[in-house]
Amino acid sequence: MTNQEIRIRLEAMAEAKYKEFSQSLIPGSRPILGVRIPALRNLAKELAKSDWKTYLDNAVDDSFEEVNLQGFVIGYAKSDYQTLLPYIKKYVAKINDWSLCDGFCATLKITKKYKAEFKELLKEYACKDTEFDQRFVAIMLMDYYLEDEDIDETLAMLDAIKHDSYYRKMGVAWAVATAMAKQREKTLEYMQPGNNTLDDWTYNKSIQKMIESYRISDEDKVMLRQMRR
Repeated sequence: MTNQEIRIRLEAMAEAKYKEFSQSLIPGSRPILGVRIPALRNLAKELAKSDWKTYLDNAVDDSFEEVNLQGFVIGYAKSDYQTLLPYIKKYVAKINDWSLCDGFCATLKITKKYKAEFKELLKEYACKDTEFDQRFVAIMLMDYYLEDEDIDETLAMLDAIKHDSYYRKMGVAWAVATAMAKQREKTLEYMQPGNNTLDDWTYNKSIQKMIESYRISDEDKVMLRQMRR
Protein backbone atom coordinates (compact mmCIF):
# COMPACT_ATOMS: atom_id res chain seq x y z
CA MET A 1 0.00 0.00 0.00
CA THR A 2 1.49 3.34 -1.05
CA ASN A 3 1.56 6.46 1.10
CA GLN A 4 -1.05 8.00 -1.19
CA GLU A 5 -3.33 4.98 -0.77
CA ILE A 6 -2.87 5.10 2.99
CA ARG A 7 -3.69 8.80 3.07
CA ILE A 8 -6.86 8.18 1.06
CA ARG A 9 -7.88 5.46 3.53
CA LEU A 10 -7.22 7.75 6.49
CA GLU A 11 -9.13 10.66 5.01
CA ALA A 12 -12.08 8.37 4.32
CA MET A 13 -12.14 7.35 7.99
CA ALA A 14 -11.67 10.88 9.35
CA GLU A 15 -14.45 12.58 11.33
CA ALA A 16 -14.64 16.35 11.67
CA LYS A 17 -15.99 16.32 15.24
CA TYR A 18 -13.40 13.78 16.37
CA LYS A 19 -10.68 15.91 14.77
CA GLU A 20 -11.82 18.91 16.82
CA PHE A 21 -11.98 16.78 19.97
CA SER A 22 -8.49 15.34 19.38
CA GLN A 23 -6.98 18.76 18.73
CA SER A 24 -8.18 19.89 22.15
CA LEU A 25 -6.59 16.87 23.84
CA ILE A 26 -3.26 16.76 22.01
CA PRO A 27 -1.68 20.23 21.93
CA GLY A 28 1.46 20.60 19.87
CA SER A 29 0.76 17.59 17.66
CA ARG A 30 1.18 17.35 13.92
CA PRO A 31 -1.93 18.14 11.85
CA ILE A 32 -4.76 15.86 12.94
CA LEU A 33 -7.12 14.26 10.42
CA GLY A 34 -9.64 12.95 12.94
CA VAL A 35 -9.36 9.16 12.67
CA ARG A 36 -10.46 7.20 15.72
CA ILE A 37 -7.79 5.03 17.33
CA PRO A 38 -9.59 1.66 16.86
CA ALA A 39 -9.85 2.34 13.11
CA LEU A 40 -6.19 3.34 13.02
CA ARG A 41 -5.22 0.15 14.86
CA ASN A 42 -7.18 -1.98 12.39
CA LEU A 43 -5.30 -0.41 9.49
CA ALA A 44 -2.00 -0.95 11.32
CA LYS A 45 -2.77 -4.64 11.80
CA GLU A 46 -3.47 -4.91 8.09
CA LEU A 47 -0.15 -3.28 7.22
CA ALA A 48 1.74 -5.36 9.78
CA LYS A 49 0.62 -8.53 8.00
CA SER A 50 2.06 -7.32 4.70
CA ASP A 51 5.52 -5.97 3.83
CA TRP A 52 5.74 -3.82 6.95
CA LYS A 53 9.47 -3.07 6.53
CA THR A 54 8.94 -1.46 3.13
CA TYR A 55 6.01 0.51 4.56
CA LEU A 56 8.04 1.80 7.53
CA ASP A 57 11.08 2.57 5.38
CA ASN A 58 8.98 4.83 3.17
CA ALA A 59 6.27 6.14 5.51
CA VAL A 60 5.60 9.88 5.66
CA ASP A 61 5.05 12.04 8.74
CA ASP A 62 2.56 14.54 7.32
CA SER A 63 -0.11 14.04 9.98
CA PHE A 64 -0.57 12.77 13.51
CA GLU A 65 -2.33 9.68 12.19
CA GLU A 66 0.41 8.83 9.69
CA VAL A 67 3.02 8.86 12.46
CA ASN A 68 0.77 7.09 14.96
CA LEU A 69 0.13 4.40 12.36
CA GLN A 70 3.86 3.71 12.14
CA GLY A 71 4.07 3.14 15.88
CA PHE A 72 1.15 0.72 15.83
CA VAL A 73 2.65 -1.21 12.89
CA ILE A 74 5.93 -1.60 14.80
CA GLY A 75 3.99 -2.90 17.77
CA TYR A 76 1.97 -5.38 15.70
CA ALA A 77 4.81 -6.61 13.45
CA LYS A 78 5.80 -10.22 14.05
CA SER A 79 9.55 -9.96 14.46
CA ASP A 80 12.40 -9.98 16.98
CA TYR A 81 14.03 -7.27 19.06
CA GLN A 82 17.10 -6.71 16.91
CA THR A 83 15.04 -6.38 13.73
CA LEU A 84 12.61 -3.95 15.31
CA LEU A 85 15.20 -1.88 17.21
CA PRO A 86 16.11 0.58 14.41
CA TYR A 87 12.43 1.14 13.69
CA ILE A 88 11.72 1.71 17.38
CA LYS A 89 14.50 4.28 17.63
CA LYS A 90 13.36 6.00 14.45
CA TYR A 91 9.84 6.22 15.80
CA VAL A 92 10.78 7.50 19.26
CA ALA A 93 12.71 10.33 17.58
CA LYS A 94 9.42 11.43 15.97
CA ILE A 95 7.40 11.59 19.19
CA ASN A 96 6.28 15.16 19.88
CA ASP A 97 3.11 14.62 21.91
CA TRP A 98 1.87 12.39 24.71
CA SER A 99 -0.50 10.34 22.54
CA LEU A 100 2.17 9.23 20.07
CA CYS A 101 4.23 8.14 23.08
CA ASP A 102 1.64 6.38 25.18
CA GLY A 103 -0.15 4.52 22.41
CA PHE A 104 3.16 3.23 21.06
CA CYS A 105 4.29 2.01 24.46
CA ALA A 106 1.02 0.18 25.09
CA THR A 107 1.29 -1.55 21.70
CA LEU A 108 4.95 -2.56 22.05
CA LYS A 109 4.06 -5.81 23.80
CA ILE A 110 7.16 -7.53 22.44
CA THR A 111 8.79 -5.89 25.48
CA LYS A 112 7.45 -8.76 27.60
CA LYS A 113 9.58 -11.20 25.59
CA TYR A 114 12.74 -9.07 25.61
CA LYS A 115 12.59 -7.34 28.98
CA ALA A 116 16.36 -7.30 29.55
CA GLU A 117 17.07 -5.84 26.12
CA PHE A 118 14.39 -3.18 26.47
CA LYS A 119 15.64 -2.31 29.96
CA GLU A 120 19.03 -1.42 28.47
CA LEU A 121 17.31 0.64 25.78
CA LEU A 122 15.34 2.54 28.41
CA LYS A 123 18.53 3.30 30.32
CA GLU A 124 19.90 4.80 27.11
CA TYR A 125 16.84 7.02 26.70
CA ALA A 126 16.84 7.98 30.37
CA CYS A 127 20.16 9.72 29.75
CA LYS A 128 18.71 11.86 26.95
CA ASP A 129 17.75 15.31 28.19
CA THR A 130 14.58 15.63 26.15
CA GLU A 131 10.94 15.67 27.26
CA PHE A 132 9.46 12.85 25.22
CA ASP A 133 12.49 10.57 25.39
CA GLN A 134 12.09 10.64 29.15
CA ARG A 135 8.31 10.24 28.98
CA PHE A 136 8.90 7.20 26.78
CA VAL A 137 11.02 5.76 29.60
CA ALA A 138 8.39 6.52 32.25
CA ILE A 139 5.47 5.02 30.32
CA MET A 140 7.42 1.92 29.29
CA LEU A 141 8.42 1.33 32.91
CA MET A 142 4.80 1.75 33.96
CA ASP A 143 3.50 -0.63 31.29
CA TYR A 144 6.07 -3.44 31.60
CA TYR A 145 8.33 -3.09 34.65
CA LEU A 146 6.22 -3.10 37.81
CA GLU A 147 6.64 -6.77 38.69
CA ASP A 148 8.34 -7.89 41.92
CA GLU A 149 11.69 -8.42 40.21
CA ASP A 150 11.58 -4.98 38.55
CA ILE A 151 10.12 -2.56 41.06
CA ASP A 152 13.27 -1.44 42.89
CA GLU A 153 15.11 -0.56 39.69
CA THR A 154 11.98 0.93 38.15
CA LEU A 155 11.45 3.35 41.03
CA ALA A 156 15.14 4.28 40.91
CA MET A 157 14.92 4.98 37.17
CA LEU A 158 11.76 7.05 37.56
CA ASP A 159 13.48 9.03 40.29
CA ALA A 160 16.52 9.67 38.11
CA ILE A 161 14.88 11.21 35.03
CA LYS A 162 14.69 14.94 35.68
CA HIS A 163 13.80 16.86 32.52
CA ASP A 164 11.88 19.94 33.70
CA SER A 165 8.87 19.56 31.42
CA TYR A 166 5.17 18.94 31.89
CA TYR A 167 4.83 15.68 30.01
CA ARG A 168 7.89 14.11 31.62
CA LYS A 169 6.56 15.03 35.05
CA MET A 170 3.08 13.75 34.25
CA GLY A 171 4.53 10.50 32.93
CA VAL A 172 6.54 9.93 36.09
CA ALA A 173 3.57 10.81 38.31
CA TRP A 174 1.34 8.38 36.44
CA ALA A 175 3.95 5.63 36.67
CA VAL A 176 4.52 6.14 40.41
CA ALA A 177 0.77 6.13 41.05
CA THR A 178 0.41 2.89 39.09
CA ALA A 179 3.32 1.43 41.05
CA MET A 180 1.39 2.21 44.24
CA ALA A 181 -1.53 0.17 42.94
CA LYS A 182 0.64 -2.79 42.02
CA GLN A 183 3.52 -2.60 44.51
CA ARG A 184 2.09 -0.85 47.55
CA GLU A 185 4.79 -1.50 50.15
CA LYS A 186 7.75 -0.69 47.92
CA THR A 187 6.09 2.46 46.59
CA LEU A 188 5.05 3.71 50.03
CA GLU A 189 8.63 3.26 51.18
CA TYR A 190 9.85 5.19 48.15
CA MET A 191 7.44 8.06 48.86
CA GLN A 192 8.76 8.61 52.38
CA PRO A 193 10.86 11.74 53.07
CA GLY A 194 14.48 11.21 52.12
CA ASN A 195 13.77 8.18 49.94
CA ASN A 196 13.04 10.05 46.69
CA THR A 197 14.20 13.16 44.87
CA LEU A 198 10.93 13.98 43.11
CA ASP A 199 10.23 17.67 42.74
CA ASP A 200 7.23 18.85 44.73
CA TRP A 201 4.95 19.13 41.69
CA THR A 202 5.63 15.57 40.51
CA TYR A 203 5.43 14.17 44.04
CA ASN A 204 2.07 15.84 44.71
CA LYS A 205 0.72 14.88 41.29
CA SER A 206 1.65 11.26 42.06
CA ILE A 207 -0.33 11.52 45.31
CA GLN A 208 -3.28 13.06 43.46
CA LYS A 209 -3.34 10.26 40.90
CA MET A 210 -3.17 7.67 43.68
CA ILE A 211 -6.13 9.28 45.41
CA GLU A 212 -8.08 9.32 42.13
CA SER A 213 -7.38 5.63 41.47
CA TYR A 214 -10.09 3.03 42.12
CA ARG A 215 -7.29 0.54 42.79
CA ILE A 216 -6.16 2.32 45.96
CA SER A 217 -8.06 1.63 49.20
CA ASP A 218 -10.01 4.36 51.00
CA GLU A 219 -7.78 3.86 54.05
CA ASP A 220 -4.67 4.46 51.97
CA LYS A 221 -6.22 7.53 50.39
CA VAL A 222 -6.68 9.07 53.85
CA MET A 223 -3.01 8.42 54.58
CA LEU A 224 -1.91 9.76 51.17
CA ARG A 225 -3.74 13.06 51.69
CA GLN A 226 -1.63 13.58 54.77
CA MET A 227 1.57 12.89 52.84
CA ARG A 228 1.23 15.86 50.47
CA ARG A 229 4.08 18.34 50.53
